[in-house]
Amino acid sequence: MDKKTSRTRKAQDPERAAVRKSVRVENDAGEKLARLAAEAALEKKAEDVILVDLREKSSYADFLVLCTGTNERQLDAIADGVDKAIKDAGHKLVGSEGQAQGKWVLIDVGDVVVHVFHVDERPHYDLEGLWADAPQTRIEPKPASAAK
Repeated sequence: MDKKTSRTRKAQDPERAAVRKSVRVENDAGEKLARLAAEAALEKKAEDVILVDLREKSSYADFLVLCTGTNERQLDAIADGVDKAIKDAGHKLVGSEGQAQGKWVLIDVGDVVVHVFHVDERPHYDLEGLWADAPQTRIEPKPASAAK
């Protein structure tokens, strides 16, 4: 089975569709969830954190959170931190993929999809360029005095 067929079957899977439907959030809650994920990534020293607003561009998610780590351990730490923050806030994950490979981790929370890239991989996929017509917001780390 080729990748396209596998992706199509995964997208059409009724169980997966039911899980996605159950995690959808109301109104501006998607943006709040995306910002929560971005802040959790920053707490683990993620770099170049960007929110991509897909509400007017896509039906599969309202927001992408893109961030970068410099090594495999950091990617795992960022992904674990985002996962924990999302669950602690009472949200369920649809799925998570890529932690075993160590170059790109995807965390699907329904309305928000988080991409944690290794610094060498992010330019190759260029999701910012792919969604260049969608509003993008860079999320900066809070100053040390404000973080406490």
